[in-house]
Amino acid sequence: MYNVIKYYPEALIAELSGYENTAEYYYKIRGLDRDYERFAALSAVKQAARFIYLNKTCFNGLYRENRQGQFNVSYGKYKSPNFVNASGIRSMSQYFNAANIIFTSVDFSLVLNTLPSGTFVYLDPPYDPISETANFTSYTRYGFTKEDHKRLRECCDALTARGIKFMLSNSDTDFIRSLYAGYDITEVFTKRFINCNGNGRGAVKELIIRNYT
Repeated sequence: MYNVIKYYPEALIAELSGYENTAEYYYKIRGLDRDYERFAALSAVKQAARFIYLNKTCFNGLYRENRQGQFNVSYGKYKSPNFVNASGIRSMSQYFNAANIIFTSVDFSLVLNTLPSGTFVYLDPPYDPISETANFTSYTRYGFTKEDHKRLRECCDALTARGIKFMLSNSDTDFIRSLYAGYDITEVFTKRFINCNGNGRGAVKELIIRNYT
């Protein structure tokens, strides 16, 4: 999606301009990934448009997949969702190109292990669940396990050994505090906007972890 915004903003805007805000159309677009071969054959512009459209029209802007890797969030019933946002797409495209932003989609270790000195890294992994019912690691079929968190800690150690500064955010759990013991840990409060229970959309405590002060 970000690469399409960077290189093909006008084609993306044109594609989105033909989309409709109805339940019938929503489920038609959502269902495109039920036929994997057909979905994979879609152009990058069409796949990016679908992603943006679903994000703006699905319930609560949530991204979630079932075990088959299919997007499964219900229709949001919003009156006037801004899924075209031509000015925003053009502004983002201009910035991405002017700043020479590069987007990749690979395992985090492949990126972190090849960064040059002088790089600053911000890490925002799927958060460690604060309870059995608040598991925010399974937005996709692959999830993000405890072992993945441990691998990430090893990458942070490697960054530190190479003199590269990092900042990482995560939930305030005993596991994360223990995993990153020895690093600078700061408690912060942030608001939650995605929660099936409206009472749960308040301020919660998170951790900011750094290898510098």
